Amino acid sequence: MHSSIEIKYNTKIVGVVGHPIKHSLSPMMHNYAFNKGGLDFVYLPFDIASTNLKDALKGMVALGIAGFNVTIPHKERIVEYLDELSDSAKIVNAVNTVVNENGKLHGYNTDVNGILKTLEDYKDDIAGKTVSVLGAGGAARAVIYTLINNFNVKKINIINRTGEKAESLKDYFSSKMLFEKIKAYELVPPDVTEILSKSKLIINASAIGMSPEEDDSPTTIPKSFNNKQIVFDLVYNPRKTKFLSIAESQGATILNGLKMFIEQGAKAFELWTNEKMEIEKITEILNKEAEL
Repeated sequence: MHSSIEIKYNTKIVGVVGHPIKHSLSPMMHNYAFNKGGLDFVYLPFDIASTNLKDALKGMVALGIAGFNVTIPHKERIVEYLDELSDSAKIVNAVNTVVNENGKLHGYNTDVNGILKTLEDYKDDIAGKTVSVLGAGGAARAVIYTLINNFNVKKINIINRTGEKAESLKDYFSSKMLFEKIKAYELVPPDVTEILSKSKLIINASAIGMSPEEDDSPTTIPKSFNNKQIVFDLVYNPRKTKFLSIAESQGATILNGLKMFIEQGAKAFELWTNEKMEIEKITEILNKEAEL
């Protein structure tokens, strides 16, 4: 897995910008894929605080960085600094992949691709049903867009620690995608237990429960879950979050964020290189890594 990378004067540099990013598996995944495909690219982590984002992007252009992924907390804020957006990124109003084309930064949302691929086997189960989304940031935006666009859901509940942010997201998608059946709630675990329990699909699109905060969970109330549900956590580190463990204990079908992470990465890889990533091999390697 950890094979050496030869860096030459014309090696193309890509990476990930976020804060913090020390737990990201993106450098491992992409560097393996570049190596395997014989591509002269290297992927680096760039830990950039929000206050430095604008300057960092100017630096990326000046240095000729070929592209980069965008993670927490920059997915929404970066939009204003980009030169062009893909159609889905425009509607989602959040970006997780950027391509530098001759000094112009083009923003894409490949999270949409990852969410779609993760949930496609459950399309018939979800159709016409209620979905609850926990979180109201960039990942939640991609989730809501994908649900409205691809899954014919009946209703979406947005549940967030800050109720105003959930409300604002509800208003945004009601007007932008003309989807009226959206409700917003503040994340107060006892109060939302009934809302969650009546949802066919529950998606954690927040960072709650992500390493190193593994003891955290959007809810710790088992009654929130049941054996007719699908519960999807976008967090992939750890593979089984406390949130998923509680859902599993109540018989729910659980999905972690690894497939989404790999699929969004594969789409980014393709945008940078015009090559396909070896998804099966990458999945096998990242699953092995989890067992170490």
